[in-house]
Amino acid sequence: CQQIQFADDMQEFTKFPTKTGRRSLSRSISQSSTDSYSSAASYTDSSDDEVSPREKQQTNSKGSSNFCVKNIKQAEFGRREIEIAEQDMSALISLRKRAQGEKPLAGAKIVGCTHITAQTAVSGCLFGGTGQERAFPRPADCRDAPVLAGVAVFAWKGESEDDFWWCIDRCVNVDGWQANMILDDGGDLTHWVYKKYPSVFKKIRGIVEESVTGVHRLYQLSKAGKLCVPAMNVNDSVTKQKFDNLYCCRESILDGLKRTTDVMFGGKQVVVCGYGEVGKGCCAALKALGAIVYVTEIDPICALQACMDGFRVVKLSEVIRQVDVVITCTGNKNVVTREHLDRMKNSCIVCNMGHSNTEIDVTSLRMPELTWERVRSQVDHVIWPDGKRVVLLAEGRLLNLSCSTVPTFVLSITATTQALALIELYNAPEGRYKQDVYLLPKKMDEYVASLHLPSFDAHLTELTDDQAKYLGLNKNGPFKPNYY
Repeated sequence: CQQIQFADDMQEFTKFPTKTGRRSLSRSISQSSTDSYSSAASYTDSSDDEVSPREKQQTNSKGSSNFCVKNIKQAEFGRREIEIAEQDMSALISLRKRAQGEKPLAGAKIVGCTHITAQTAVSGCLFGGTGQERAFPRPADCRDAPVLAGVAVFAWKGESEDDFWWCIDRCVNVDGWQANMILDDGGDLTHWVYKKYPSVFKKIRGIVEESVTGVHRLYQLSKAGKLCVPAMNVNDSVTKQKFDNLYCCRESILDGLKRTTDVMFGGKQVVVCGYGEVGKGCCAALKALGAIVYVTEIDPICALQACMDGFRVVKLSEVIRQVDVVITCTGNKNVVTREHLDRMKNSCIVCNMGHSNTEIDVTSLRMPELTWERVRSQVDHVIWPDGKRVVLLAEGRLLNLSCSTVPTFVLSITATTQALALIELYNAPEGRYKQDVYLLPKKMDEYVASLHLPSFDAHLTELTDDQAKYLGLNKNGPFKPNYY
């Protein structure tokens, strides 16, 4: 690949009396679960939640209204959160400084769909030094500071399904501005542009996708001959798989569960659906706390890994009556169905660490015979007619992003990987990348890792000329083959 030049360097349940109230049938986060003993009926603690952000007229300090967020007045609080995040994202800031001279994304008009947090805000705000224009939709909780940095943000925490697609459309359908690069997480933005704006899709110069579900969608388009632009599969880059998926989830799974449930996990029976990198991280963390962990898998290789790591591999139907916690992390849909939910024990906790809100069939719970009761923010009791309660976290959405935080250092790795992928696709000479899906070149993968080593005061050993010749490697890498 072309090197980028930078300017600088079964237990029976107990029946409990239930509170009778109005049942909610809406899929909206902000409107559901209104039967509550708690005042925490919203996904945000702000008292300014009665009016939808879509109905508000807001202007930032620069006089721009090209955004839609919960409350622009909280931007200064967001700025402080971003400053905290910056302290553990030195590699991303270093990359920005190195790129300031050349501005390798000058002329790039990037539309992105990712989770807007303080950490991703660092990427959106600080990486503007590369010369790009940015617009981002996705549920947000970074106190809206990126708006002040010139990033057109259409996102707020508590979006309904309709709000979500409205935000995406507002970022794509803009008078006098047309995106030429896509930065996606889950494939929703790519799907929307492909279906609704085919003329825009054909002019896109490159797509960067960081989720397993989004990558599968891209490969499906490619196989069908419908992918008319080159795409970079960041999800399968080593830095994304090993750090974001494994190490990040190993820490954030416990953070999310503890914050929402206050449950002690020693001796609890937990089933983790999926033993990919996310599942491995979740299982390792739960095992360390003394939980009894089961694993479900479709892949015999991953199943064998789970067995070798000391976990019993089962079908979900075999243990669903006895487990205390169910965690999905497969990237698939309907992993936990209504049949499973009906068979769960009283007070079973159900949550998702995989993709979007598709893994748990939450729609099947929006039925008149079931009562929803909001316990606290992000925690709902779904109550069956006989009094059984299932504890559903974040309405089936991503637990770590909805109920806790994600380690900043890991997001620095992911954001740096995404930035390099955007630079590579945007600056690649004509013909290097065809209308297909590509892996991030290993040289860039290793460069991302090297940028983060100074944080640990780590010192790499260098090959001698003789050693490099013996191994058939360049002294400066890449050290891993492309298929690794």
